[in-house]
Amino acid sequence: MIKLENVSKHYKNTKAVDDISFEVKEGETLVLLGTSGCGKTTTLRMINRLTEPTAGNIIVNGKNIHDGQPEQLRRGIGYVLQHHGLFPHYTVAENIAIVPNLLKWDKRKTENRTLELLEKLRLPKEFMHVFPSKLSGGQQQRVGLARALAAYQPVLLMDEPLGALDPVTRAAIRKEFATLDELKKKTIVMVTHDVQEAFELGDRVCLLDQGRIVQIGKAVDLLFRPASSFVSSFLKEQRFQLELESILIKDVWTLLPKAINGIEENEFSPGNSLWNVLETISAAGQTGFQRFVSINNNDKRQIDVASLLAAYTQYKNTLVNE
Repeated sequence: MIKLENVSKHYKNTKAVDDISFEVKEGETLVLLGTSGCGKTTTLRMINRLTEPTAGNIIVNGKNIHDGQPEQLRRGIGYVLQHHGLFPHYTVAENIAIVPNLLKWDKRKTENRTLELLEKLRLPKEFMHVFPSKLSGGQQQRVGLARALAAYQPVLLMDEPLGALDPVTRAAIRKEFATLDELKKKTIVMVTHDVQEAFELGDRVCLLDQGRIVQIGKAVDLLFRPASSFVSSFLKEQRFQLELESILIKDVWTLLPKAINGIEENEFSPGNSLWNVLETISAAGQTGFQRFVSINNNDKRQIDVASLLAAYTQYKNTLVNE
């Protein structure tokens, strides 16, 4: 759906983006991760021609982005900004309707789509006629996302979409974004400097430094098979939690002890991460109890802190040595 071929952006003697190439498959979320000034936002802006590349080719949905007018390109690409970018003199409904109006949708179709998105994003329909200044930061960000989704654009670009929010609101909206069906249908390129956010929302992560790609891959690739010391150092502070979040119960299934029949507390899905299960056990204050997950009635495995950490260590060693 999106392809960058040897793309660069130079400002006089500065190489903001230096000869990068990657592809994003249809329905995939690729997160551009890195410190400030590494080139991630410049890369994002080049995809919809808000910034013109110095060199290279960018293909979106099979077409070179320079084959048409930039305005036409942008109507087919949703764009979410860090500070929501809502027009303060437009109501919520008017903000959401900007692209549908440019595409000359009829009034009823636009209104129905607006109401649908408000419901999906957990905003009351009474907000339709409210101005952005009356909304909280989290509500404004949801409206900004609704505007980007309104016209069913297949591609969505997100530039630090949660960066302006407080940590509690940010974590809550991140969980909502991860389960929103509208986003699962999109091809997404997202920029963030938040490692946790990148690993939670991205199918793959592209780590940038000084305008170049350092490593691109799934979370387990960056964590367990880092391409350089820079990758290891970048992830160092949150490594333990990130590793536990990237490994699922089903990944370590055969490393867990067989369950003892007749003793059942809570049942965890094989799709739960090790971090999620450990959090649940810890919150319950029942680390001494045996807990089980099951794939079928004939195969149950014991889940407790000791067995999980032992399985994690074995699995990690396997990944590192591959």
